[in-house]
Amino acid sequence: MGSYKYCLCFSRKFRWVEAQPPADVKEAFAAYAEGGTQINAEQLRRFLADAQGATGATAADAERVMEQVHQLRHRHTLGKLSKPQLALDDFHHFLFSEELNPPLRSQVHQEMTAPLSHYYIYTGHNSYLTGNQLSSDCSDVPIIKALERGVRVIELDIWPNSTKDDINVLHGRTLTTPVELIKCLRSIKEHAFTASPYPVIITLEDHLTPDLQAKVAEMVTQTFGDMLYYPDKDSIEEFPSPEALKRRIILSTKPPKEYLEAKDDKDKDGAPQNGKVSNEEEAWGKEVPDLQDELESADKHNENDQTEDEEDDDDDEDGPKVFQNSAPEYKRLITIRAGKPKGRLSDSLKVDPHKVRRLSLSEQELAKAAISHGADLVRFTQKNLLRIYPKGTRFNSSNYNPFIGWMHGAQMVAFNMQGYGRSLWLMHGFYKANGGCGYVKKPDFLLKTSPNGEVFDPANLPVKKTLKVKVYMGDGWRMDFKQTHFDAYSPPDFYTRVGIAGVPADSVMKKTKAIEDDWTPVWNEEFTFPLTVPELALLRIEVHEYDMSEKDDFGGQTCLPVSELRPGIRAVPLFDRKGMQFKSVKLLMRFVFV
Repeated sequence: MGSYKYCLCFSRKFRWVEAQPPADVKEAFAAYAEGGTQINAEQLRRFLADAQGATGATAADAERVMEQVHQLRHRHTLGKLSKPQLALDDFHHFLFSEELNPPLRSQVHQEMTAPLSHYYIYTGHNSYLTGNQLSSDCSDVPIIKALERGVRVIELDIWPNSTKDDINVLHGRTLTTPVELIKCLRSIKEHAFTASPYPVIITLEDHLTPDLQAKVAEMVTQTFGDMLYYPDKDSIEEFPSPEALKRRIILSTKPPKEYLEAKDDKDKDGAPQNGKVSNEEEAWGKEVPDLQDELESADKHNENDQTEDEEDDDDDEDGPKVFQNSAPEYKRLITIRAGKPKGRLSDSLKVDPHKVRRLSLSEQELAKAAISHGADLVRFTQKNLLRIYPKGTRFNSSNYNPFIGWMHGAQMVAFNMQGYGRSLWLMHGFYKANGGCGYVKKPDFLLKTSPNGEVFDPANLPVKKTLKVKVYMGDGWRMDFKQTHFDAYSPPDFYTRVGIAGVPADSVMKKTKAIEDDWTPVWNEEFTFPLTVPELALLRIEVHEYDMSEKDDFGGQTCLPVSELRPGIRAVPLFDRKGMQFKSVKLLMRFVFV
């Protein structure tokens, strides 16, 4: 029983009831138990193959599952079971265990031998900041956290210290407090491969004099030693593969001369944001910006503003003058040469058959380019790297909709990893794919050009696949939250929002009804999502607690790559606002592809 205060001197008692297995679970159990009260290994194997998509499941696999269930549920009666079997409650426990029945595979399973340009790469922006872009501390702690989450691209802004004899990492022309470069490099070395063996790319925003560049070269080579990869020639025709670069560190930067010209551009990307936020935004972070709205807004902007394409500059960003003022030992270590667009965007997006490079665009430049040069972006990213970064007015370290970049093949969609909210939840979810290794193979359609030169266009595509999602029930809040966390007077009233983030045609959100006064809500509601580009789609799941008088409370969230969902009935663990997994909170759901 749970007691809640009511009208100062009264209390209300609510009975906590263990939720029963849903009807679909009971039916599946009855069908495979063939009239019996328990399921044996062969019957479980057939269930795994028929209903859960595990076509290669063996009797030994089924026996292993049974032993694990018995270990978790019947520790006090442990003995060697000659023929382990599962009763209905054991069967339900197995299905509702995120350890035994997760929604995604946990291993790297994609081909890892293609060039780097064939992968989306988990990318951080201003990776050293602990908070906002203007006054927070710089530290190696957020770098460590990012690497432990599987982030593979770390950005460092490097500046001379006050005495001009050493190098600091900080956000220039702000009140952020600096951290020493050497401290960041040592932390990268120590934590680079704790979450993934695949290469870490350090993007340097370099504001240094040649003598300090030489010092950076010395620091980098001494710190990383043989871990540091750099080619033996100035330019390369194709990027190496993640497999070939396992446990290696790579440097990427653009030349100092370009920084002097471009450093102010980053801070001119639109008007400052309105400081007011709604109650819901406070609790959840803003809703992910609508892709169609962003593209239409960029289209209108393009009609009124052609200056970007009309600018001309005779300084070729990849020409021989690029590193003329930089220290030769520094230049030698740069594997991925980078630049910003100069002159006409169409010229910047031209593919050179003899060398590869990295191009950087702000989120706003990307939105405009997607309208006017969408096909050029896709062609460019088939061989070269494209990095997208947040506009300069995101002072609070918020993020943007990553799908404009992803659907045009941009490999490095750079996010503020401390900018918690719905956009970052999408990023977390996207990189759960491929075992969470930080490299996700781009779909084949983004890597191909037809004989007549056409490339992928996400508009007006037919439905390729339909995903049916059933939300059965949720549990675990009673273990992870105080009794009065959601409501001082009664148990919570939970509801679930379920939807798709992806190309504009696929993006939608739906929700269940709210279940009143129940710590273990049972919804039993099914939703259907027709998908035109399932390869890029994410399943968004959020649990809210309905509150009549105030903003709805946060009950957990997750995002899952649709292309990697394991079909059947699955236990789906939920995460807090910062993307950390709750100890106990989870949903029981079913995924069916039609």
